[in-house]
Formats: sequence, structure tokens, C-alpha cells
Amino acid sequence: MLFNSPAFIFLFLPIVLLGFFSLGKRGFQKSAVTWLVFSSLFFYGWWNPAYLWLLIFSILFNFFLGIALERRRKKAILVAGVAVNLGLLGYFKYADFFILNANAMFDLDVGGQKILLPLAISFFTFQQIAYIVDVYRGEVKERNFLHYALFVTFFPQLISGPIVHHAEMLPQFARKESYKFRLSNLNFGLTTFAAGLFKKVVLADGISEYSTPVFEAADAGQLVTFFDGWGGLIAYSMQIYFDFSGYADMAIGIGAMFGIALPLNFNSPYRSRNIIQFWRCWHMTLSRFLKDYLYIPLGGNRKGSRYLNLFITMLLGGLWHGAAWNFVIWGALHGAYLMLNHFWKHFSLKSKPKTLPKPSMLRAIFSTALTFLAVSFAWAFFRAETFAGALSLTKAILGQNGLMLPAVSQGFLPEFFQNSFSFFEGGGVLSFPSGWGFAWLLVLGGVIFFLPNTQEFITRERFTEEKEALAKGRASWTTSCLPAIVVGFVLFVSIKIMVSVSESEFLYFNF
Repeated sequence: MLFNSPAFIFLFLPIVLLGFFSLGKRGFQKSAVTWLVFSSLFFYGWWNPAYLWLLIFSILFNFFLGIALERRRKKAILVAGVAVNLGLLGYFKYADFFILNANAMFDLDVGGQKILLPLAISFFTFQQIAYIVDVYRGEVKERNFLHYALFVTFFPQLISGPIVHHAEMLPQFARKESYKFRLSNLNFGLTTFAAGLFKKVVLADGISEYSTPVFEAADAGQLVTFFDGWGGLIAYSMQIYFDFSGYADMAIGIGAMFGIALPLNFNSPYRSRNIIQFWRCWHMTLSRFLKDYLYIPLGGNRKGSRYLNLFITMLLGGLWHGAAWNFVIWGALHGAYLMLNHFWKHFSLKSKPKTLPKPSMLRAIFSTALTFLAVSFAWAFFRAETFAGALSLTKAILGQNGLMLPAVSQGFLPEFFQNSFSFFEGGGVLSFPSGWGFAWLLVLGGVIFFLPNTQEFITRERFTEEKEALAKGRASWTTSCLPAIVVGFVLFVSIKIMVSVSESEFLYFNF
């Protein structure tokens, strides 16, 4: 079931809210939690009921493992638990990938399993690995099975995050106030959900028709021109931005309707002035997980191994996103970016005086643009279905296919250029830089770089990693007439478009 579907918006969500608060109002908190757990399992099983057993097994295994670790804090138990979790993830997500590569490397003929990837396995596996590690460290404990099951299955964050910590969620469900309906929570939640739905069905899905043809052409071995390549790549950069940002907003909004504050997972990453800042703002809870449970255990900044640890962390982070060499290269690129960024930062601090002048506007614009282009370049490997397609697209954007302009743009250039240069060939895949595609890029670029993001708009505050969106939102979001009209209009437009087109999955559902 998708957040951007009529079944979810008009049936599932209202029924679950009504049941939860009806039980909570009567003091049946245990029944309310049970209702929410079974509703979340139904939500997950809507996609493929056959894989409910995997989610349930994972919950049971890690719950009892946590109890065992609480009683006997032995490293062997922890290692065994992590191995089981990673073993399941490895089998379902990577078995075919390793078989395919083993066949190619050793000239074997082992048949692939053609395993269907269970939805959200990466997310609920990482979330529970974090839990058992925290239990081993003595930071958390949980003996209430229903509460633990809700921590794992809570449907707003089950499919694509955020990856939450036990200590962030369970205290909220332990509060009596969480079971009482509050209009302020509904106002904040509905507003945030409306913003996320608009981002998904209007902005992300709208720009996808300009990115998809370019990648399909590259994967099919067709020649992609320089401008079409960059046009499609920038279009995809904006598509995944609004798609993922939209999901993050909708998850926070749904959680707020239940009175639950989910952590901020997305904070205007394309405004970042370097790659370090980008990864503090993009998929923030995944970055936190990789830092706390991979980078630091590898050694972190100690013993001069920062650069190697960074590279390994991002390499594995890339592989987490998908079982393909494209994702490995994407992770390696970001690992290299981070290494260069930290080296430059270290070099700059050593070579410059202690009191530095305030960065100029020109420098800020240049560093932001450079970061955005570096991130967009890496998206070529992330989005392409084949390694050959990714290479074909990178050749196009590096100018190796020639600087050919679409024929339709010929009339927009001075006559001197038209007569002196013969770089007009065909219509291209997208016919950039003219047409609606170019207009879409300008509009979305303006939204990304110049307008406040959802949390800033609602709370009128600039968010950092330490600030919780929900707490601020409750304090400052008003229910006056004008905001209600705006939210109503946004919802009306989004739902009208949603019901008129076929449902589209969120991009992170694939991971």
C-alpha cells in the first residue's frame, strides 16, 4: 500500500486513526498498541503477504536476542545476532548478485535463485541491528513484546525510514498523552503530509517524464547527447530529491497525527556547500547509523585511518542501497568525495590564519553549485539500470559524444552561431534546452534553492540535526484561515492528480 494511493488516504489511515484513538480514549492502551501493530502488519502484507513471516521472524528473533543480551552481555551473542540479521539480508538481497558475479569470474553455470526482494528488509534489519548493539552497550532494554513490535513495524517509517532508535520511539508510546487525540497534532500532521504528497505526485512524478527517457536510452545503448545527458541527469537529481523528501514529510506527518515525533530525515541537502554537509542533510538517519555502527567501530578518526574508514563506510553504504556494481561505484564516488573534502578542510585549516573572513556570496554559490554537480554526477550510476548505461551517460555528460544541440534550439541562437557551427543534430531524447523540461528544471531549482523546506515553512525555524521538527511545529503552526485554505488547495490538487494517473512507487522502496 502506498502513501500516495486512494486506498491509504481515504480508507486505511482514517480507520487506523479512529481505532487507535477510540481505544486510547477509553484507557485501553495495550489494545491501542495491539491495534497499531496489526494495522502495520496489514500495511506491510498488502504488498506481498508471503513475506510477512520474514518480518515476524525478525521481530521475534531480535526481541528474544535483546533479552538474552540484557541478561548476559556477551560479545559472542551479539556477533551471532548480527550475523543472523546480515545473513537474512544477504540471502534475500545479494544472493543473486554474488551468484551472477561468481559465474562470470570463475566460468561457472550456477543457476540464480531469482529471489523477490522483500519490501523494507534493509530498513527493518538495520533498525534492529542498532537495537541489539544498543542493548549490548547497556543503553536500552525492552521486555514488552508489543512495544518492541510497534517499534519495528510502526507503518509511517517501516518501508523507507527514517531508521529510528528504540530510545526515540518507545518513551513516546509510554506516555498517556500519546493516546489522546489532539487537534494540534492533526493540523501539523495533515499539513506536513499534504506537502509531502504534493512533492511526490506533482513535482517528483512530474519531472520523471524528462529523466526516464534519457536513462532508458542510455541503458538501451542509444546515443545520448551532451545537453540531453545533463538535462536528464539534473531532472533525476530533482526527481529523487522531491520523491525522497516527499516520503520523509509524509512519514513525519502521519507520525504526528498519532502524536509521535519521528526524527528529521531530510534537510535541504542540495543547499549544502560541501559533501560533508550534504551527508548531514540527506537521509540523515542512515548517515547516523553508518557513523555510529560502522564508521566508529572501524576506528573512526583514530590512528590516521579516517580516510580509509570513510571510504569503506560509503562503499558499504552504496552496497546497502542495491545489489549491483552501479551502487558500489556510487558509494565509492561519495567515499572519494568525502576523503577529498576532509583533506581539503584539513589543508585549509593548516594553511590559513585562525581568524578567517566570512565566506563571500560568490564563494558560497560556487561551492554549493560544485557540490550539487558532484552529487548529480554520482546519480548517473545510482539511477542507471545497467553498468553500460551508466558509462554511456557519463560519456555523454563529459562531452565525449560531442556538444550537439537539439535542432529545436537552433532558432534561439544568433545567426552567427547557426551559420558558423554545425553542432545541430536531430531532436535529441528530451530536446533540451527548450520546452517544458527546461521550464520544469527552473521551477524545481527555484523551489530547492530559494524556498524554505517543509519544516522551515511550518515552524519558521532553520533546522539543524539537534532540532526536532514535531516539537517546534506544535508550538508555531497556526490553524488560522489562510493556512487552512493553502493546505486544502495543496491537498485538492495533489489528490486530483493522484487519482488521474497510475500509482507510482517511491524510489526508496527498491532499497
